Amino acid sequence: MTLRRLLMAATLAVLPGLTPGPGQAQGTIRIGMTAADIPLTHGQPDQGFEGNRFTGIPLFDALTAWDLSRGDRPTPLVANLATSWEVDAADKTRWIFRLRPGVKFHDGSDFNADAVVWNVRKVLDREAPQFDPRQVGLTATRMPALRRAEKVDDLTVALITSEPDSFLPINLTNLFMASPAQWERLRAAAPSAEAAWNAFAAAPSGTGAFRLTRLVPRERAEYARNEAYWGEKAKAEKIVLLPIPEANARTAALLSGQVDWIEAPAPDSVPQLKARGMVIQQNLQPHFWPWQPCFAGESPLKDVRVRRALNLAIDRDGLKQLLGGFMEPSVGTVGPGHPWWGNPDFRIRTDKAEAKRLLAEAGYGPGKPLNLKVQISPSGSGQMQPLPMNEFLQQDLKTIGVNVEFDVVDWNTLFTNWRQGCAAPSARGAHAINVSISTMDPFFALVRFYDSKMAAPVSNNWGLFNDPRFDAMIREARNTFEPAARDAALAKLHAAGVEEALFIWIAHDVSPRAMSPRVKGFVQPQSWFVDLRLPSIQ
Repeated sequence: MTLRRLLMAATLAVLPGLTPGPGQAQGTIRIGMTAADIPLTHGQPDQGFEGNRFTGIPLFDALTAWDLSRGDRPTPLVANLATSWEVDAADKTRWIFRLRPGVKFHDGSDFNADAVVWNVRKVLDREAPQFDPRQVGLTATRMPALRRAEKVDDLTVALITSEPDSFLPINLTNLFMASPAQWERLRAAAPSAEAAWNAFAAAPSGTGAFRLTRLVPRERAEYARNEAYWGEKAKAEKIVLLPIPEANARTAALLSGQVDWIEAPAPDSVPQLKARGMVIQQNLQPHFWPWQPCFAGESPLKDVRVRRALNLAIDRDGLKQLLGGFMEPSVGTVGPGHPWWGNPDFRIRTDKAEAKRLLAEAGYGPGKPLNLKVQISPSGSGQMQPLPMNEFLQQDLKTIGVNVEFDVVDWNTLFTNWRQGCAAPSARGAHAINVSISTMDPFFALVRFYDSKMAAPVSNNWGLFNDPRFDAMIREARNTFEPAARDAALAKLHAAGVEEALFIWIAHDVSPRAMSPRVKGFVQPQSWFVDLRLPSIQ
């Protein structure tokens, strides 16, 4: 029996808490998520970037944001709660952010510089009453150079970094602003700061386009449109989020009218979905699906010949066929034509003969097969279709004498393990880990994996990679504030990473979604995220 069949729990029955469409309120869009639980609602979501997509951006705002209004271009960085920013010419560790006037939190309190300082302290200052260790791992690793915030005046704040960091405005898309006033009110009746944050998660107050009206863990979250929103108001009156981690169960929920929109439909269900009038949305997004190697201990992936062999062994076109066309083969973290491509000498392709030659050179062959253990999840944010995809890779690599064993853990566990490193007990001896990765942000795409200072548990250098040459290239990129020159520095870094085969690059996601034809106005951007203000339902 296959790995997928062993773990699949597809059901055609009505899901708990759901009823078919006629019982739904007018103007309500019901979304079937890939996560097994509602992402945290205390201000810094878990569940990876699916959390940012569905509980971070809609309920809260950050100082900067991605423009998700179009699908015909890469998403640019735009002003959000901050209207402008610049690095201090005399001190490039000091940034000045000017804040949007007149913004209110859901509880009616003011958003201002004091609120920004409070939110920075909640994840960076252990002495702050509002410090929450749970939010640190979800935030601090995404903006590792930020050290503190200082109020300049009510609508101006200075952000201080540990070193010059040209990536900071991009990193700040991940720091969501929660209401200090709401938290303080709840803290007065709570026995601890942790209890106050738990109460806040049940009644969160951000500045976002939606307000949380109901939360049932592992079952649903219900949002209502924020009629006092400072920006363009949402078209839909309500959003309902439903965690449905299994792809066939999501498909069944859409076909039976229990939901209006599902993330990542099962590829073999797409013809049936289309025949029933469902709309399939897709767009190439800055996101790749790799195996990330371990460079510690006795890992065979410490040998560049082995890493190159695996990159050459994979039949990516066959994998694309398995997925019904819903992927693009990955030949690097970014592709040719991207400003960060850098034209590496090592060309990722399918060349099984060369893969076998490299393995033989590294000492592997019929008498000594390469045995690998990979930690994976059965579902999760941006994980595409992880069980059938990994099962395909297992069978494909067997053709060149590589035996792959999987350690399957749930998505939140995998994501937590990713921050602990391949030498930690949580890795359970894995030689690689399968977590999909966003590439909009140079820190997210490259730096956190190649910088020795980002070794777990500081950030996501799970493999504990350490090379002074890469550290020097990263310093150059961080210290370059002119965009074209910074892109050139990042291109040099990316090309070096491909030449050293620092990942097993497999697929780029096209973010397939299936929707009822009643959903109107949805925009599929070239992004991991979507703007929930734009769609409506008829």
